[in-house]
Amino acid sequence: MSHPHRPRRGSIAYSPRVRARSEIPRMRAWPFSKEPKLLGFAGYKAGMTHLVVRDEAPNSLTTGMEISVPVTIMEAPAMKVAAIRVYKSTSYGATAIAEAWTTELDKELNRALVVPKKHDLPAALSKIEQLIKDGMAKDLRVVMYTLPEKVTGIPKKKPEIMENNIGGTDLKARFEYAKTLLGKNVRISDVFKNGDIIDVLAITTGKGLQGPIKRWGIQLQKSKHSRAGSVREIGTLGPWHPSHVSWRVPQLGQTGYHQRTEFNKRVMQIGMDSKTVTPEGGFLNYGVIRNDYIIVKGSVPGPAKRLVRMRPAIRPTKTAQAPEITYISLESKQG
Repeated sequence: MSHPHRPRRGSIAYSPRVRARSEIPRMRAWPFSKEPKLLGFAGYKAGMTHLVVRDEAPNSLTTGMEISVPVTIMEAPAMKVAAIRVYKSTSYGATAIAEAWTTELDKELNRALVVPKKHDLPAALSKIEQLIKDGMAKDLRVVMYTLPEKVTGIPKKKPEIMENNIGGTDLKARFEYAKTLLGKNVRISDVFKNGDIIDVLAITTGKGLQGPIKRWGIQLQKSKHSRAGSVREIGTLGPWHPSHVSWRVPQLGQTGYHQRTEFNKRVMQIGMDSKTVTPEGGFLNYGVIRNDYIIVKGSVPGPAKRLVRMRPAIRPTKTAQAPEITYISLESKQG
């Protein structure tokens, strides 16, 4: 009698596989930085192409030779810093205790939240400074929002609002640095540079309700095994006792539209002249890039137009070095 080899399909580390709460990825951890600096940015996925670069890997068979590398291009227009927010530590986690909003907010921000009309900025800043001095404040973030009306490929006007951390070990120095950013536009070149190793967070492409074959990658049942039921399901849901179906059993359900993090992606190029990276006819399902852009080695989760958040690598495995690019493919992606 044959004994088919059927190991577990799919990683249960991703369970439960439910839809993401928001299309804006949630960043739960931040890298360590000694100096005060902004540790996050966001862009919109435009599409993929390929570069020809010189291989710099010391132990590679193609060291010193020109190789083709697949890359993802994201449009990254400037983001605006709207507020400074400080937190205190409680038994239930971090809790916001004070925030200072700038008076120079775009009118499009009203589409996302109720903008405070009468906000005393100097009083709010002095309150935060006093909380830091008294030792009440334990952490500090900046509230930033995107400007999608400047992106021609994104048919929306509602900004995406997110928190980004400020690096550094001294909370007072972080606060002074955050005050220099308040109410100003920040460009992606102010946060990253060519050759940096970063992490990207995005919501994957949603596929709706799918069966266990596509959702978990299990095999179709053999003809002898499938006499009692469907071919596209597992042989058993579990024992009679205990009379409970474990969550580890592959079943049908929501597939895609999950938050995923890609670690250690290399920044190939950051630029302002979008004509040098936009292919003929524009990107498929996106269009033409008209703002700052960032090119990242490899793929990025999600479809075109999806918001992608970026941060410096939280566990880098390689050193940052700007690549030597000799060619960028601008061939049409229209087929």
